[in-house]
Amino acid sequence: MTRIYAFANQKGGVGKTTTAVNLAAYLADAGRGVLVIDIDPQANATSSLGIDPTSLSHSIYDVLIGRAPLADVIVRTALPRLDLAPSAPALAGAEVEMVAMLAREHLLRKALGVVVNHYDYVLIDCPPSLGLLTVNALTAATHGVVVPIQCEYLALEGLGRLWRTIQLVREHLNPQLIISGMVLTMYDPRTNLSSQVVNEVRKHFARQTFQAVIPRSVRLSEAPSYGQTILTYAPNSAGAQAYAALAREWLAREEGQ
Repeated sequence: MTRIYAFANQKGGVGKTTTAVNLAAYLADAGRGVLVIDIDPQANATSSLGIDPTSLSHSIYDVLIGRAPLADVIVRTALPRLDLAPSAPALAGAEVEMVAMLAREHLLRKALGVVVNHYDYVLIDCPPSLGLLTVNALTAATHGVVVPIQCEYLALEGLGRLWRTIQLVREHLNPQLIISGMVLTMYDPRTNLSSQVVNEVRKHFARQTFQAVIPRSVRLSEAPSYGQTILTYAPNSAGAQAYAALAREWLAREEGQ
């Protein structure tokens, strides 16, 4: 069964896209078929996977407004077994158009249709907001929400709003929705604050929080500007080792490996 996850946090700059694309790369490298869906108008996941969002004739925007089927929008990336449903600048206006559409919260779920059967995992990279695009991702997620949390001051601020949104979606749109994982990002071992945030998150979300912690890394920041994941850009870096560990832990959780 295909497992669909939404990567969400309404706070920007927490490593959400970095986590989605790099985890996807390592899952594909481990032999899994992976589809990344970029529903963030900033299209960072799209460019991080080597696709120019301004050069596309179709994007996830066309899917959501009913102009094109998802199968026609999906593109292959440079990595075997890793496909992308790209975003584009036009997506910025999609929420306004979607408001008047029937069953607007279910548009992405319906669009996935039989396409999902071709993949082991679908990872949806959400915008840093709790608007209609994110609600569509939460409604489509069959196996929960993954929340990247940066190891910085006020890291837990805003989680309450995300939790309330998840509760509302669960009550009205997707009864199976849960927080399935939390990924600690931007960890700096030189500061006490990073360790305090790690301990605090693990205290409140012991079962959901992954043991793998993603460090602050120049290489992780550089990779998207070259249209690459850390797997190909700097495979021996600390960031690469951290995402490789996260992927192993992910597969152990998901598949009992």
